[in-house]
Amino acid sequence: MSDLLNPLIKTMLHDAYVSPQALPQCPEVSLYLVDPIAMNRPFNMDEIRSIWEHTAYWAFCWASGQVLARFILQNPEWVKDKTILDFGTGSGVVAIAAMKAGAKRVIACDIDKDALISCEENAKLNNVNFELSDDLFAIKDHSIDLLIAADVLYDRENLSFLDTFFDFAPEVLLADSRIKDFSHPNYEFMDKIESYTVPDLDELDEFRWVNLYQGKRP
Repeated sequence: MSDLLNPLIKTMLHDAYVSPQALPQCPEVSLYLVDPIAMNRPFNMDEIRSIWEHTAYWAFCWASGQVLARFILQNPEWVKDKTILDFGTGSGVVAIAAMKAGAKRVIACDIDKDALISCEENAKLNNVNFELSDDLFAIKDHSIDLLIAADVLYDRENLSFLDTFFDFAPEVLLADSRIKDFSHPNYEFMDKIESYTVPDLDELDEFRWVNLYQGKRP
């Protein structure tokens, strides 16, 4: 267990804790995630409110992250010897996969400071190293070859990122399970893959299907 992450997860639920868990669809990667035992019980109203208001997004591997990590490990040519920017990194699952697949350098970016602590712990767990950033717009590196992002379109207002991403990299690899109907001239649909969150939240079937897109700077 992680001494750094357990105090953070208790902000969401007082008796929750993290444990190292291999991903069922991507067993090459293990992450410190909320232990399912702690979540497998009835919650009172105060606990439900706390979970809702203080969700530790970094303590779950969302379906899109698992799919994108698996895709990169199965297709290492996407990242091998390249500089990668992982936007909305969360647990760091895709950043870890990119390093394992041979990326030259990875910058993992997330506005959640707890997520960056999670990334650092998960990087150690997987014996990889990458850089951390809490501000996308503070990144001035012009050597980035590919921006990767998973489950960042949970709000339609975030669709503006589809254009913003090209300010940072000429190519984008995007996985999303939330918005099914976006159309953008610079993004091409690649595949649709079934997955789930780890630990499994038994989400609606519509959120268990992940779309993969490739974006190219115009």
